[in-house]
Amino acid sequence: MNLLRALATVSGMTLLSRILGFVRDFVIARAFGAGMATDAFFVAFRLPNLLRRMFAEGAFSQAFVPILAEYKNRLGPEATHTLVNRVATLLGLVVAAVAAVGALAAPLIIYVSAPGFAENADKFELTVQLTRITFPYIFFMALVALAGGALNTWSRFAIPAFTPVLLNLSFIGMALFAAPYFDPPVLALAWAVFLGGALQLALQFKPLKQIGLLPRFDLQLSDPGVRRILKLMAPALLGVSVSQISLLINTIFASFLESGSVSWLYYADRLMEFPSGLLGVALGTILLPSLSKLHASEQHEAFSSLLDWGLRLTLLLTLPAALGLAILSVPLVATLFNYGAFSAADVMQTRSALVAYSVGLSGLILVKVLAPGFYARQDIRTPVKIALITLAATQVMNLAFIVPLRHAGLALAIGLASCINATLLYRGLRRRKVYEPQPGWGAFWLKLGIALLVMGAVLWFGSGPQQHWLEIHGLARGLRLAAVIAAGVVAYFATLFALGFRLRDFRRRGAE
Repeated sequence: MNLLRALATVSGMTLLSRILGFVRDFVIARAFGAGMATDAFFVAFRLPNLLRRMFAEGAFSQAFVPILAEYKNRLGPEATHTLVNRVATLLGLVVAAVAAVGALAAPLIIYVSAPGFAENADKFELTVQLTRITFPYIFFMALVALAGGALNTWSRFAIPAFTPVLLNLSFIGMALFAAPYFDPPVLALAWAVFLGGALQLALQFKPLKQIGLLPRFDLQLSDPGVRRILKLMAPALLGVSVSQISLLINTIFASFLESGSVSWLYYADRLMEFPSGLLGVALGTILLPSLSKLHASEQHEAFSSLLDWGLRLTLLLTLPAALGLAILSVPLVATLFNYGAFSAADVMQTRSALVAYSVGLSGLILVKVLAPGFYARQDIRTPVKIALITLAATQVMNLAFIVPLRHAGLALAIGLASCINATLLYRGLRRRKVYEPQPGWGAFWLKLGIALLVMGAVLWFGSGPQQHWLEIHGLARGLRLAAVIAAGVVAYFATLFALGFRLRDFRRRGAE
């Protein structure tokens, strides 16, 4: 399996999902703008989405994939299928209970997660109603995560990467065609979450059957594999989900700020998720199964070399993305969202959050590459300690930044915390001699720095005054943004090529 080709497959599917995600956000922004209704929906959706990332795609995946890879390599197909049956049964029962409790306890959840909403009775009641509709999403997505972990371990990356497309299509369809039939119309967005989750789960059945891992009901709490996964999951919740916990706490802070603050942070975060998903999630997805297999077969040098490959590729792709988001913040926000109810003032407020978030983009994605280095080895304690330190640092920075910078200060705290998290994970791998850098890092940094300077200059002069982007509209704005981005991309990769970088240098075989 060629990892670069696998990365291209996952990134390609993720790109489709992210493009549709921007269409989704464009439709939502045009129809609802940034105000009480969108604040209520984004808060209602954030908690089940947070639980999805923490339990389903976060702690569960990081605990499940290494054990599944070990069973596949050492114990054979029958024992592996039995493990999948028992894990799926327990997971399904637990998340069904969580979804039911979440729906019943929605008022208490909103009091805790967005206490500032309690001052406005209509806003609070709307958020509770939306939360009750969206909470079952965690049930669907937990089982989708199990299916994705199994398919990725069998190097079937395309279906798990394509799956999020269905949620975006559900949002677009409901917002465009169903919203007028709901009172208030924003309820259509909540039902889009429910429908999207069900569609994503339905998509997994056929590919799981094809690899012989379609789960059957088999409740066996004493199964040693299940118990090992549970043991890894408990502390992994913090280790892989610190950024999501920070986002939830940020929502609490933002709920006390002026109306629209939650929405500005949301739209900025959506722009950040484009490179984060395209690169970070994709790299983490293809790295964890291979790292787990290398650890199971005790190939320590290959393990270190694979991490080095992941780090170089991450920096090569994320540093220009972070620089581009910062320089083109106004053009991007204006082109994507400045329509209908989304005003020029909303553009500038979202822009300040996006610039602050961009500071930590590379750190955020590096965490997704470095954390699998621990979880593939079933080392849980180190990431947990680092997560606790990072979480504490985030809250200190929140308190320091929120008064002078308002919502942008909350975004900056998240960005800087991601850099702290990545630095501590890197140091931990080095200290344990799990990772030893390959030769050539000095020349790599020098060439990368030159290419970034060239690209930054092209984007800065090509984008022009910010006010101009608020004055032009429609196709002209989109075409100009596309031209500026294309010029920056060409300048960056042409400089790298001139300095000696070649695509073949990054080809890599994964563990079988």
